Amino acid sequence: MVIKMEVSNPRIMRGLAIAAQARHVNRKDNQTFRVKAQSRGGSYIVTKQGSEWTCNCPDHYYRKIECKHIHAAKMELAMGDSLEIFETYKQTQENSKCRYCGSDNIERYGYRYTKRGKKQVQKCKDCGRKFTPDNGFGKMKAEPKMITLALDLYFKGISLRKVVDHLNQFHGIRLNHTTILRWINKYSEIVNAYVEDLRPDLSEMWHADEMMIRCGGRWSWLWNLMDSETRFLLANLVSKTRELSEARRLFHEAKVRAGKRPAVIITDGMQSYRDAHMKEFRTQRKPRTEHIRLRRFEDKVNNNPIERLHGTVRERDKVMRGLQSEQTAKTMMNGLKNYYNFLRPHMGLENKTPAQAANVDLELGRNRWQSIIRQSSSVDT
Repeated sequence: MVIKMEVSNPRIMRGLAIAAQARHVNRKDNQTFRVKAQSRGGSYIVTKQGSEWTCNCPDHYYRKIECKHIHAAKMELAMGDSLEIFETYKQTQENSKCRYCGSDNIERYGYRYTKRGKKQVQKCKDCGRKFTPDNGFGKMKAEPKMITLALDLYFKGISLRKVVDHLNQFHGIRLNHTTILRWINKYSEIVNAYVEDLRPDLSEMWHADEMMIRCGGRWSWLWNLMDSETRFLLANLVSKTRELSEARRLFHEAKVRAGKRPAVIITDGMQSYRDAHMKEFRTQRKPRTEHIRLRRFEDKVNNNPIERLHGTVRERDKVMRGLQSEQTAKTMMNGLKNYYNFLRPHMGLENKTPAQAANVDLELGRNRWQSIIRQSSSVDT
């Protein structure tokens, strides 16, 4: 059962607000619901008889229309089959504040007509300024659904030109591959600025390793450091060498992001890791961070979690056949890091993302790309 909502109906929006609150709609059975009142104490009884809905609130009793309590009960009944109601409610809530002064005292003020259709214009009653709510896709010619589809296909390993062919073949949208690249650069930076301040709940064991990638026709090194239990990728960096300074930067970035030191960090036998551990994690006070250096493949302790990550990165790198510059590599790898942490479910984590496993659940819903871009843009503005 999917409800197609007319979000301009105030009773539907109030019903959404009720349904979004925990324990505000109590289902006795499929025909009877007890819905809490918003403006006063107590509750109302909503019943369903065939296709007819009734409520004992004054709004339904006197006006003979579907009140907000009936809409809340309908949404509760449909909740198991549809995520669209919560996504619609969150979107309208995010767009219900003034983008200039932050006031929620706003009103509708007509429409603005564009090539993509009409957009609702709002006016702030406090500062008097008019604006169109920005959901992260303002001034973009393409639809948000097409942009997020292109981003998702790219980070799943499809080349830019194949993404362009897919959009043209199945959706009738003609684009240049450089347009997709601009979208990737733009939204990777927006999302990265938003998620870098989120603090994950991590285990006491971390893994670090490096792999080779091509940048500007030369081989460079991609360093990664991840949590063992949640698979959360804490830090990555691209460098031309494997010196102590790069290993220290990797450890320092992970330590700042996590807000703590691990009990154990596992690396290979490279000397730079040993020296970086002494500089960044070694203290006189106990407990100290133990450093396990793997010198042989047969060692009982292994670095398999991060080796699996490198397989995912290699799938993406093989399609790109190298990157133009080190800066391009940093942008792409940051985008891949955020996709890996927040958007890609893992079978080993019971189809959760590493962020969800680390208790950072952004409640992204069905279109995870569109939701995280919307959240990132609302904080940025």
